[in-house]
Amino acid sequence: MSEAYIYDAVRSPRGKGRADGSLHEVTSVSLGKQMLNAIKERSNLDGHAVEDVIWGNATQAMEQGGCLARTTVLASDLDERIPGLSINRFCASGMEAVNLAANQVKGGAGEAYIAGGVECMSRVPMGSDGAAVAVDPTVAMDSYFVPQGISADIIATEYGFSRDDVDAFAVESQKRAAEAWEERRFDKSIVTVRDVNGLPILDHDEYMRPGTDMQGLGSLKASFKDMGESMPGFDKVARLKYPHLERINHVHHAGNSSGIVDGSAAVLVGSKEFGEKHGLTPRARIRATAKIGTDPTIMLTGPVPATERILEQSGMSISDIDLFEVNEAFSAVVLRFMQAFDVDHSKLNVNGGAIAMGHPLGASGAIIIGTLLDEMERRDLSTGLATLCVASGMGAATIIERV
Repeated sequence: MSEAYIYDAVRSPRGKGRADGSLHEVTSVSLGKQMLNAIKERSNLDGHAVEDVIWGNATQAMEQGGCLARTTVLASDLDERIPGLSINRFCASGMEAVNLAANQVKGGAGEAYIAGGVECMSRVPMGSDGAAVAVDPTVAMDSYFVPQGISADIIATEYGFSRDDVDAFAVESQKRAAEAWEERRFDKSIVTVRDVNGLPILDHDEYMRPGTDMQGLGSLKASFKDMGESMPGFDKVARLKYPHLERINHVHHAGNSSGIVDGSAAVLVGSKEFGEKHGLTPRARIRATAKIGTDPTIMLTGPVPATERILEQSGMSISDIDLFEVNEAFSAVVLRFMQAFDVDHSKLNVNGGAIAMGHPLGASGAIIIGTLLDEMERRDLSTGLATLCVASGMGAATIIERV
């Protein structure tokens, strides 16, 4: 089998996912095409240079519907002979796009792919596709479905994380993100988003709240307490699955959960021969990929079994990993990962994460792979692991090695 390498990775800054956010005027197609064009220009790709564009997005409705990948290719400067594949693994869609591209290259199905994703949450709201897992009672009842915020609170209750624990993690995420931007650590990958006239709209992650402190977060009401405790209440559904829990401790709120934002990211994945043909130097090897299904009620614990699976498949141990990116869907998700593997916070999400900068669902997996690679290069580290929890109970992971 061939090896699969990362040759480039770009992302947009993340705009607030509201009508007053800087990227609200930008469609998913326009935002995505700017990432594809950046990859093309930075790597000087001409003609039918890549086999396919694999593009993730979680809410495949309205302007994000159809085959968004192909539409985005046609809107971009890429050759029209390049097709497009849209995929949906909810929050891990962008990572799954990269992993699928890597495994296609390893299997000999083409020399190169552009993979990534997009989510414009200000324009296509989360849940607007009417997902059956949430709204079809024949599925939701049998799977003991609860909203993700309740799932995060179940994790906090089950594994002993207090309100102070989750708030302290959120404060640190904001602090690290602010420092990363101040020190220009994202410069290598950020692509300024421009309007139809080519004028810059956004060149930084605008969701951040660098002044966040424990006092401010402490004043916020737990976001999922009412929906959990009201009649009939999702807490009762959760306790049918977890009867040993006397009650659900509701600790999550907007300040310690991932932000709703607009964003996109793209990664150029190819073989050694592709790099030699186009005069490109590989930045990292994609050593291993993994995905797994988990309990759909607690839902968000997937990074733990996905990491166990990828380490087993690659013959590695957690001590072999120099740096980690664990998507900050909710504070308790990352705290559970650190608890399960005894990972020190100094090696994980060192530039902050989605709590501070936002979580554009279909793009986040590609974003954290690029962020991980940039920071490995900055610190001169060898091996990194990126992982995400996934809606309805799944997990995904990727291990990269610098070359």
